[in-house]
Amino acid sequence: MGKIAFVFSGQGDQYPGMGKELAEKYAAAEAVFAACDAIRPGTSAQCFAGSEEELKETRNTQPCLFATELAAASVLMDKGVVPDAAAGFSLGEVAAAAACGLFDMETGFRLVCRRGELMQREAEKQDTSMAAVVKLTEEQVREICGRHEEVYPVNFNCPGQVTVSGLSSQMAGFFEDVKAAGGRAIPLKVKGAFHSPFMRKAADDFAEALAQAEIRENTIPLYSNMTAGLYAGNAAELLSGQIFSPVLWEKIIRNMIKGGVDTFIEIGPGKTLCNMIRRISSDVTAVSVTEYLSEVEAC
Repeated sequence: MGKIAFVFSGQGDQYPGMGKELAEKYAAAEAVFAACDAIRPGTSAQCFAGSEEELKETRNTQPCLFATELAAASVLMDKGVVPDAAAGFSLGEVAAAAACGLFDMETGFRLVCRRGELMQREAEKQDTSMAAVVKLTEEQVREICGRHEEVYPVNFNCPGQVTVSGLSSQMAGFFEDVKAAGGRAIPLKVKGAFHSPFMRKAADDFAEALAQAEIRENTIPLYSNMTAGLYAGNAAELLSGQIFSPVLWEKIIRNMIKGGVDTFIEIGPGKTLCNMIRRISSDVTAVSVTEYLSEVEAC
């Protein structure tokens, strides 16, 4: 029998009402939202009733997604579903770190609140944005980015999909070059050029926050966005550095599969990671947490 991995989603999957059904149905989820509200009043209200525009603000998106994801993970663990490994996409890596025991939930929530504030601060300094490029190879996207001084390939998601970050003023020209090459560029629901040099100051300041946090040895194997390998005593460096470094998602998933994982449960409000994983390998199972809970409860 293969192994199970929890994969925690990143920004872009948020939507008004996320987590509400979980909190109403499961005591474990309700407890997580209550703990987050005690630290940052109004978090659950933003998740359950906030507008799409409100949830798009990075300082709101990150704590709200963290709360929703930890609530979902807590429900699964409360039912005895403990992963053999975990990873998180960008913001999701902080949630994954908390689930893996790198720090407690409250510490993780305080950290993600600070992370969201820092990344929004840097995003507001310049007009930047992100887009997913599909139907082109990684090499093609790198070559097109090279024609535009401040557009960077940042997230290597799956075959035929790479995310870029850059100055909004350069995106129109970049989009034209992508179209001319036979690809398509899709703007993302984020405000900022994440995982690019634009975020270096946010990463440096987040490293200071991590230095003040109690970080422990994780009890569940955790994969890094920066290296695509396992954490090994370098948590603060990996969590701060990933803010301005590319996310090596396809490599992470391939390494997890090599390590024996054949079932991936997406911990988050959407199915973005499931779709990526299915494109990476047709030999594994990828399901959303909602789907998995339905299967567990039907047994």
